[in-house]
Amino acid sequence: MAASAELGIDTVRPPPSAADGLWSRLDLAPRVLYWGTHAACLAALWVGVTSGDLALLAASFLGRMFAITAGYHRYFAHRTFRTSRAFQFVLAFLGASSAQKGPLWWAGLHRIHHSDSDGPGDIHSPRRGFWYSHQNWIFDPATNPTPLERIPDFARYPELVWLNRWHFVAPLALIVACFAIGGLSGFVWGFAISTTLLWHSTYTVNSLAHLWGSRRYPTTDDSRNNVWIALLTFGEGWHNNHHHYMASARQGFFWWEIDVTYYLLRGLQAVGLVWDIREPPASVRDAHRRAA
Repeated sequence: MAASAELGIDTVRPPPSAADGLWSRLDLAPRVLYWGTHAACLAALWVGVTSGDLALLAASFLGRMFAITAGYHRYFAHRTFRTSRAFQFVLAFLGASSAQKGPLWWAGLHRIHHSDSDGPGDIHSPRRGFWYSHQNWIFDPATNPTPLERIPDFARYPELVWLNRWHFVAPLALIVACFAIGGLSGFVWGFAISTTLLWHSTYTVNSLAHLWGSRRYPTTDDSRNNVWIALLTFGEGWHNNHHHYMASARQGFFWWEIDVTYYLLRGLQAVGLVWDIREPPASVRDAHRRAA
């Protein structure tokens, strides 16, 4: 692919890293399961829906959205707060259940994104095309291996390496739980529909949040703040804020910028599960006022 060449990697499949398992060597199966999950949503026309199905959908979507935004993104990719080794694994397992591969792969590639955001080395910039940035980049051979050199701080934990290698165990566990709770309709609503909605909600941060919204800070990329994406993704839509100062666990820098992930992290801090939550310094937050 041309995108692979831009990353300086041959178009043939690169060798897997020490944290990659069987999944990284498969070609057709990931595509079949990805589009098969989309197709499984149509089964809702036959199985119908109950209040229990909707509750399962909500719990699965909301719980995993938090695991992606707080765990995969703000913790593993950016280390914006601290937690115990046990709760670290809980966040990683819940994040893996979203079927967005393992924590080392996700966070390592996200660090690559920030190293050259919207530049030639960005793995999912909309400058390569909207659909490439939204979802097609995940099928690019260049993004297949886990970049362990980008995430040595977490690659030293054997349980995270194991989960990264066997990341499909987590979504399988969720599928089993959905069947156990609600049978076929539980699977359709609790996994298939929930996962499809979760995928495309989180993907909007890579695609739409670099195309649609306002720019408070003059970053070197195209990142934008978008309230609708922020509401959909628990605060990730304050994307220009984030690219201005990625070290903050709080992405809604001002009180009127709703950031559900940050509020939940503060709740977890109150009960002792996380600590040292990083905030944007006033000098960073108010830089746009000095520039004006």
